[in-house]
Amino acid sequence: MKYLWTEDTGAGLHFWKLVNQLFFDAALVIESKESNQGILDALSELKMKEDDEYYIAFDYVVDNQDIRNKYRLLKSIADNAEGKIIILDMICFEYLILAFDKIAAWTGTGKADKIRIREEVLSAIENHRINLSKIKDENTLQFLAGFKRYSTERVMKSLVGEFTQNEKWSVKGSLMGECWYKDCCISEHLGSLRCGKPEIEDGSGKMRMLIQSEEVQKVIGEVIL
Repeated sequence: MKYLWTEDTGAGLHFWKLVNQLFFDAALVIESKESNQGILDALSELKMKEDDEYYIAFDYVVDNQDIRNKYRLLKSIADNAEGKIIILDMICFEYLILAFDKIAAWTGTGKADKIRIREEVLSAIENHRINLSKIKDENTLQFLAGFKRYSTERVMKSLVGEFTQNEKWSVKGSLMGECWYKDCCISEHLGSLRCGKPEIEDGSGKMRMLIQSEEVQKVIGEVIL
């Protein structure tokens, strides 16, 4: 069997299940271990069968010391697994959503300042972190300075929240917002929330466009079936 283990729960886990269904023809067994530590604990107890392979979707940012320590342990386990444990090269689920080039148009956000900050932040991603020295825009620097407990992952989650406030596009709940994967399209204003209109209404088509985006493909391109 081939497994994909993630720390994500809720919408993140749902994302991986949709990737499995739409891109891998349900060839993987998707399991959440609920945290980075949960992944490490599960691997330490693993009794691997000869034909088993494990793909590990481990959120990794280098500006969080705890995550760096856990990643070193994970890398050590993988290095001794004779190629049976493959760590996917990813920052976090929210980064995959934020990096999707259609996020502003599809969600219909009118926040010009956040659109600019998104562009600045994404252009400064380097080696699993935001390289602050590459950012010259003062508004972006002020936004980043506003985090009491700064880390690249926290920035990603905050910015994604700014773009997906409408529950139809939210990635914070138990599932991804239904407009990511259902045959629905909303273009009207709902109260104070703006709504975009994707160029296609087919649910699987929208999700496939997300899956086929550059950053998602960089991650799942390591999965060999």
